[in-house]
Amino acid sequence: MPGPKPRSIELTARQREILKRLARRETNPQRLVRRCNIVLEAAEGANNAQVGRRLNIQRSTARTWRERWAAAAPALLLAEEEGLDDKGLAELIEQVLADEPRPGAPSTFEPEQIAQIIALACEDPQESGRPVTHWTPQELADEAIKRGIVTSISPRSVGRFLKRGGLEASSESLLAER
Repeated sequence: MPGPKPRSIELTARQREILKRLARRETNPQRLVRRCNIVLEAAEGANNAQVGRRLNIQRSTARTWRERWAAAAPALLLAEEEGLDDKGLAELIEQVLADEPRPGAPSTFEPEQIAQIIALACEDPQESGRPVTHWTPQELADEAIKRGIVTSISPRSVGRFLKRGGLEASSESLLAER
């Protein structure tokens, strides 16, 4: 006994052409190419199981992107009717086919705080009244708390910021560059 019929997908000629162009572009991420192909197959009348077999994906994946496209179709059609050029329409289509933001904990430290900690690492520790000649992650963490840059921070977090903030060609941390 067949299940419910999936939502039909209607594409304008411009949308179809842009989807095909995005699917053919070699530099596009594979996930975007796959999603373009899902929408194109669905627009040809294939159900989710057929799309899954043809593209070697799960039926639920085909269903997800069919639904996402169907939900965005009125906005895409409106943008097209308002005279959006091909580049703008392609960007809008890429947004529709992009991943949704994932849940997760917000960042513990603001970018400004990280920049202040990195700037602190560039200072001479003796100017801050520290009895050391070179900063250590522990000394930097203590000084950042003392100056009120952050309320608390671990030496390991300081070390990660400094390693990440170094030059791309260097594999050493900023502490070693001093």
